[in-house]
Amino acid sequence: MKIVVTGALGHIGSALIRQLPFAFPDAGIVMIDNMMTQRYASLFNLPAIGRYQFVEGDVRKIDLSSVFDGADAVVHLAAITDAAGTFDRPAELEANNFDATAKVAAACRKTGARLIHLSSTSVYGTQNTIVAEDCAPEELKPQSPYAETKLKEEGLIQTLTKRDGLRAIVFRFGTIFGASVGMRYHTAVNKFCWQAVMRQPLSIWKSAYDQKRPYLDLADAFSAIAFAIKEDLFDGRIYNVLTLNATVHDIVNCIRNFVPDLQLSFVNSPIMNQLSYEVSCRRFLDRGFTFNGNLRRGIGETVALLRAAQHRP
Repeated sequence: MKIVVTGALGHIGSALIRQLPFAFPDAGIVMIDNMMTQRYASLFNLPAIGRYQFVEGDVRKIDLSSVFDGADAVVHLAAITDAAGTFDRPAELEANNFDATAKVAAACRKTGARLIHLSSTSVYGTQNTIVAEDCAPEELKPQSPYAETKLKEEGLIQTLTKRDGLRAIVFRFGTIFGASVGMRYHTAVNKFCWQAVMRQPLSIWKSAYDQKRPYLDLADAFSAIAFAIKEDLFDGRIYNVLTLNATVHDIVNCIRNFVPDLQLSFVNSPIMNQLSYEVSCRRFLDRGFTFNGNLRRGIGETVALLRAAQHRP
């Protein structure tokens, strides 16, 4: 078996490449990353049982057909992911993210590799209480250039599955939490954990404190990807994937279990979006998947990792 991971050194990718050899012991793992974020440490101390190959390069420019040749599955993670940081550079984001997805999908179609494409629950802009994959088009109101591009990518993947026979699945992931070698700290849970451990006030968007949003434990993210490969779940459909729906207030209270003396700082955000909503993952659950993630455990591991890196007298 051969599995290719694009964006392999990022938050999700750096955890995924460490788990794949245990889930698929016979697999060769091909890792692609352009090193734009210079997360070299994601390549350190990979499991000895893994059969790894690293390809440094931009998926928009390298010969993907030769890299994908013989691949059983391609997990496409390569993307600019900082939604709030994309408002002043939408053209750059689309040129990177959409073009990368188009190249990856075309190479999968050419080589016959099955594609797992990651989208985001940030594509929802509904004011309904609970939203699912089959929601009305007017409930898809992406609030950032990142989310707008994700919707466009989804449309491309679904066109290629229906028209050209591409075997693919689209996962709309909730906001990731949980520790990894290549993690970043621009998303809510990770950012708050960093600020709490570093004794900084938690910078919270005024509009979001009591709004519910979907979150995904990194362990569940890996399990979902492995499940799709093992169950051959490449039916061209979109699946919401999330561990829980929670408010920022819930997250702050959870962090308080580990850092009691929190300080909060409420700030304005460029994403002044919709009312509170919850995302349903019933479609994925009905395929037999079980979520085992836990917000307290994920936060606890992240806080412990950060504290271990601190110098304390």
